Amino acid sequence: MKQFFTLLLSLLVGVAFSQKGVVKGTVIDKLTEVPLPGATVTISTGSSVVITDEKGAFEFTNVPLGRLNLTASFAGYASVTIPNVDVTAGKEVILTVALTETLTDLQEVVIKQQPGKVKSLNKMAAVSARQFSTEEVNRYAGGRSDIARLVSNFAGVSTANDSRNDIVVRGNAPTGMLWRLEGIPIPSPNHFSTVGTTGSPVSALNPNMIANSDFITSAFPAEYGNALSGVFDLNLRKGNKETYEFLAGVGAYPGAELMAEGPFLKKEGSFLVAARYGIAGYLGGAGTGAAIPNYNDIAFNLDFGKGKAGEITFFGIVGFSDIEFLGKDADDSDLFSARDANQKVRSNFFVSGLTHKISLSSKTFLKSNIAFSGSANTYDEERIYFLDQPQEVTLPFTVNDNQDYRITVSSYVNSKLAKGVLLRSGVLLEHFSIDYSLRSRDRQSDADGDGFPDYNSIYKTKGDYNVVQPYAQLQWRLSDKLTLNGGLHGHFFSLTDEVKAEPRAAVTYNVTSGSSLSFGYGRHHQNVPAPIQFQNENVDGVLVQTNRNLRLVASDHYVLGFEQRLGDNWRAKAEVYYQSVTKAAVERNPTSYSSITEGADFGFSTDKVSLVNGGRGRNRGVEVTVEKFFSDGYHALLTGSFFDAKYKGSDGIWRNSPFNNQYVVNFLAGKELKIGKARKNTLSFDMKLTTSGGRFYTPVDLEASQAAGYEIKQDDIAFSEQYRPYFRLDLRTGFKFNSGKRKSAHLIYLELQNVTDHDNIFIARYNRLTNEVNEVNQIGFFPDFGYRYQF
Repeated sequence: MKQFFTLLLSLLVGVAFSQKGVVKGTVIDKLTEVPLPGATVTISTGSSVVITDEKGAFEFTNVPLGRLNLTASFAGYASVTIPNVDVTAGKEVILTVALTETLTDLQEVVIKQQPGKVKSLNKMAAVSARQFSTEEVNRYAGGRSDIARLVSNFAGVSTANDSRNDIVVRGNAPTGMLWRLEGIPIPSPNHFSTVGTTGSPVSALNPNMIANSDFITSAFPAEYGNALSGVFDLNLRKGNKETYEFLAGVGAYPGAELMAEGPFLKKEGSFLVAARYGIAGYLGGAGTGAAIPNYNDIAFNLDFGKGKAGEITFFGIVGFSDIEFLGKDADDSDLFSARDANQKVRSNFFVSGLTHKISLSSKTFLKSNIAFSGSANTYDEERIYFLDQPQEVTLPFTVNDNQDYRITVSSYVNSKLAKGVLLRSGVLLEHFSIDYSLRSRDRQSDADGDGFPDYNSIYKTKGDYNVVQPYAQLQWRLSDKLTLNGGLHGHFFSLTDEVKAEPRAAVTYNVTSGSSLSFGYGRHHQNVPAPIQFQNENVDGVLVQTNRNLRLVASDHYVLGFEQRLGDNWRAKAEVYYQSVTKAAVERNPTSYSSITEGADFGFSTDKVSLVNGGRGRNRGVEVTVEKFFSDGYHALLTGSFFDAKYKGSDGIWRNSPFNNQYVVNFLAGKELKIGKARKNTLSFDMKLTTSGGRFYTPVDLEASQAAGYEIKQDDIAFSEQYRPYFRLDLRTGFKFNSGKRKSAHLIYLELQNVTDHDNIFIARYNRLTNEVNEVNQIGFFPDFGYRYQF
C-alpha cells in the first residue's frame, strides 16, 4: 500500500490546466464489437460533428462542463443517443457506443436511447435483465458505495438488512447468485465473507473500477450456469490511454481511497489501479459496537493494447479484513458479540486473471480467459465459563478454518452469421480445491466428564471437484419487431458424474415503437453449497462425507414481461414470473430442513448429514417499475415487488422461505441544480425510501434452550413467525465544484441514513447469559459523508 501511494504521488507532475472537458470514445457494431470507421458523432452543446477514424474512435475537446446528449449514426444502423453525459473538469469522459444494424432498407433510423439504456449489455438477455452504471452507484442515496446495495433498488431484489449485502432475488437464497467478473465466475467479492456465502457487511468491489455491467434476475442466457436465482455480470473499465488522471477521497463506508489511471506502453494500452482503506468502524457506522473492523482492498486493470496477437488485459482484486470481538467490550444489544466470548475473525478474497480477444474475421471474434481466485476465512472463539464467578475459566470453544480456491478457463466464439443473426458458443471449465476444518464445543456432550462440552472435530476435509459448462446460443432478429433467443447450456459435475442439458429460450416482440412484450424460459442447475456437500458425519468414530453424493438442485424459470415508453424520458415495466425448484437437499427423516433455507446467516448448518435430494420450492410474483431517466435536472425510480416464496422439506409441509418478505417497495428521486456564475457547478439532492415485509423465522424453544444452555429452535413450526416490517429513509445532498483554472473537480456529499432512526429488527435470539429471548436491532440513524477530488 505504501509503495502504491508513493507511485501515485510521483505521477502528479505535469497535470494540465483546463476550463473545458473532453468527451471521447469508440463506435462499434453491437453484435460483432467491431469498430465502425466513418460513423458520425454529434453532441448537443454545439454544432460540432466528428467522424470516427479507422479505429472507430472519436474525440471532442473544449466541451462545456455540465450534462450533454451524444448521438452516433452510421448508414444501415439505427442511430443511438446517449443522454445526460456528465462532463466534469477533473476527468475525461470515455464512452463505447454500440449500434445495431437495421433489418430494413432505411439508411438511418433514430432510436430514443433513454428507455434502452437499462437494457442489458448481453445481447441474449431478453427478460429480467438490467444494465447499471457506476454513476448510479455514486448517485443513489443509501448505497454506501456498494454495488450489491445498488441492485437492491431494482424490482425483484430484497435485502432488508443493514448489516449484510446479501442479494435475495425473487425469494431465492442468496447462495443461488452467480458473481462474474470479466466473464469469470468468482467467490463472494466481499470483506468478512464466509466460504460458500455470497454476501457480507462490506463490499470489496471498488465502484470506481467498474464499467457498465449487467444484473439478471431469472431465465438468464445459455452462457450463464451453476446458479439458481440471478447473475451479477461485472466488467472492469479501462484506464485513459491519452492522459494521466487521479482520484483521492475519503468517506465513511468506502474509507480512504486513491486511484490512478493513464497511458501504458507508449499509449497503446492503459493502466488503472485503486486502493481503499476502511474507516467506518472508527466512526461508529459498522454496527459492531466497540470492535473496530479493519478492511482494505486493491484492484487493478492493465490493458496491453491491440496488436497482431489480439487484445490482452491483466486484472485483479485483493481484499483483506479482520476484527476482534472481546467479551469485556460487549453488551446484550451487540449484533455479533457476547460478554462471555472472545472472537477473532479474519477473511481474505482475491481474483487475478488474463483476458485475450482476437478478431478472426470482420464478423467473428474469439475471447478467452484464465483466472485464479479464492477466499479464506478463519473464526476463533474462546468461551468464558462461569462468567464473573470465582471458578471462571476461559477455554477454546471454536476454531473454524475454511479455504476455497478455483482455477477457471473459459473461451467463446462470437459470430455474426448474417444480418440479424448472432451465434455465440463456448465452454467454461472450473477446478475447485477446498480445505475445510471445524473444531468446536457447540452443542457437544460431556463424554469425558470434565464438566464442559467436549472439544470435538465437527469436520475436517480436503477435496477437489470440477465443473464443465459448454454452451451455444443463437439470436435471430426476424424483423425490427421480432427477436428470438435460444440456447442450450451443458453442466457436468464431477462429484456425482452428472451431465445436465439446460434449454434456454426468449422471445421479444415490439408491439409499437414504444412498447414491447417478452417471454422467457430457462432451466438451471447448481450444486448445494460446498460446506453442506462436504460435511462430515461421525459413523462409528470415523468421519464420513455422507452428503458427498448429493445431486444437483434444479430450477425452472418462466417470465412474462411488458414494457411501455411513457415519454422521451419515462418508462414503465411489469413482469410476472413462476419458478419451480426441485431436488433440494433434505433430511431422510421427516423434518422441516431444506438446503433452500441456507444462506440466511454468516455460515451454514453443521449438523445436516446423510441428506437426500427430495426437497422442493416455488417462487411466484409480480414486479412493477416506473422510471424517470435523468433529464431536466431530475430523476425518479419506483419499484414494487410482490411475491410468495415457499419450500417443502422431507416432512411434506409447504412452509414460508426465510427469504419470503412478500413485498418490497422502493422509491428514489433526485434533483440537480446548476449553480455559480458560469453555471458549471452542481448542487444535488437525493432520497431513498424502502419498505418491505419482515422475514419469516423459526421461534426459539425457550424452555429447551434454558435447559441445554444454547439456542434450540422449534423446527416443527419452522419459519412460522414473521419479523415486523422494514422501513428506512435515506437523504443525501452533494456539491460538485468544477475548477475554472485547473483540470480538477471536487465532490462533497452528506448522507443521513435511516434518518427517522427506525428500529429495524436484526434477529430475535436466545441469550445464554440472560436466559431470555432478546431482540437485536439493526444499525439506526447514521450520518455518512464523503469527499472526492478528481484531477
